[in-house]
Amino acid sequence: MIAIFIAITTYKHLTASDLQHFLDISEGIDGLLFRTPMSRDELRSFLNRLIAAGFPRDKIIVHSDIELLEALNLTRLHCREMDTLAFHYKEHHPEVQVSMSTHSVDSVKQAYQHHLDYVFYGHIFPTASKPNQQPRTSSEINDVLHVPIPIYAIGGMTEDTIHQLPPGFAGICAISYFMNASLQQIQHLRKEWLKDA
Repeated sequence: MIAIFIAITTYKHLTASDLQHFLDISEGIDGLLFRTPMSRDELRSFLNRLIAAGFPRDKIIVHSDIELLEALNLTRLHCREMDTLAFHYKEHHPEVQVSMSTHSVDSVKQAYQHHLDYVFYGHIFPTASKPNQQPRTSSEINDVLHVPIPIYAIGGMTEDTIHQLPPGFAGICAISYFMNASLQQIQHLRKEWLKDA
């Protein structure tokens, strides 16, 4: 399966209904980034339950918490923009997929130079999570897409806006879309993405 869809959790304490939703959509997504205010112990307990229920371990992405990553023997780490933790960890653990959020071509170049596996770049379209910030310009997007690292578009991703993305993105990441869509909707979106590719 081509890795094109990365879901990001809503920033909240996750519940049993969230766990069920993640199980329901697991076949349609290629990664699930856990970004929550939960304590390490709370999130570890949640992830153990999720894995025990059958969620693929290799689709779980931990945000910045190396101790949690290693305690659960996971293989995917995501960090904030220009967080040197990402650079150092990738250098010493090349077998772990390390990614980073980016908002400028300089950040994307830094991620590439430090051999990170991919980046999130945005925001591409207007989004409720950043109401007072303008999306990236066409010129900025074009510059970023010339950096030879897989780039995932983030910000305002919907069934409609993905068709407006310029060619060159490896895939998309989203909070609202994946947290609300059914497996069938996500599978349909994948077909649409591959048709446009």
